[in-house]
Amino acid sequence: MMWFWLALGSAVFAALTSILAKLGIEGVGSNLATAIRTMVVVVMAWGMVFLTNQQGGIRSIDQKSWIFLILSGLATGASWLCYYKALQLGDASKVVPIDKLSVVITIVLAFVFLHEKVTAKSVLGCILIGAGTLLMVL
Repeated sequence: MMWFWLALGSAVFAALTSILAKLGIEGVGSNLATAIRTMVVVVMAWGMVFLTNQQGGIRSIDQKSWIFLILSGLATGASWLCYYKALQLGDASKVVPIDKLSVVITIVLAFVFLHEKVTAKSVLGCILIGAGTLLMVL
């Protein structure tokens, strides 16, 4: 059940991220804002690594994991760059719902590449998320 509380925390912090970013990006280039945010995340993440004494695990990461972690980092960077530029140009109340379409895209990609089970409930959820996003953006 811990996963639920961590996921809920993630959602709360993601919501705060959007609002704080929209307030902070005024008069700042979106790429510069993303770089500043990224520096803070890097310091925080490495701080947690050292705080939990996990730095020794870096030597045991295999090549496949390195490749996918690097690709994930590149995808995260591209996502953040797009997100900050979209926030700079549009309303947070419209940008954020479109960004959350990542839920639908993730479910489709998990089905195709990870062979995860798709249920009627998850299909209905995806349809509702898509319809809700469309309703909020129009």
